[in-house]
Amino acid sequence: MQFPARFQHQHAPVRNVNQVFEDQRSTGDRIADRFASVMGSWSFIIIQSCLLIIWVTLNITAWVLHWDPYPFILLNLALSFQAAYAAPIIMMSQNRQATKDRIEAHLDYEVNQKAEEEVRVILQHLEAQNDAILEILRRLEHLETAAAGGASPA
Repeated sequence: MQFPARFQHQHAPVRNVNQVFEDQRSTGDRIADRFASVMGSWSFIIIQSCLLIIWVTLNITAWVLHWDPYPFILLNLALSFQAAYAAPIIMMSQNRQATKDRIEAHLDYEVNQKAEEEVRVILQHLEAQNDAILEILRRLEHLETAAAGGASPA
């Protein structure tokens, strides 16, 4: 009886999606991602809210020279500039996240293919074991009937 050859893994190792993504990012990408993470934090919102409250309070109470009297046109201009630059940078960061998601989906697909191949090989191995066990049982039954037929009654 011939035994099947041992299974050798023929596929590449699983890759870390975070490492693959990091290897593709440029310095500009890293800066934009850091900028987006700061702008999307509670710290930024709280600090900006405090600055806006101070700005409005100082201009309403006139404790300091009125550099931006009501309706706060200079403040609106500053916030418009901030929004004009923040929105595209945040969009760039979101686009990179979408790219990372695509890379992750592709790597997941590769892992699924490898798992499918492993399961197929395991099933083939189990089938070979079943065939070997059935062959052993057949030979044992053959030996048993041969021994029973050739044995003399006592």
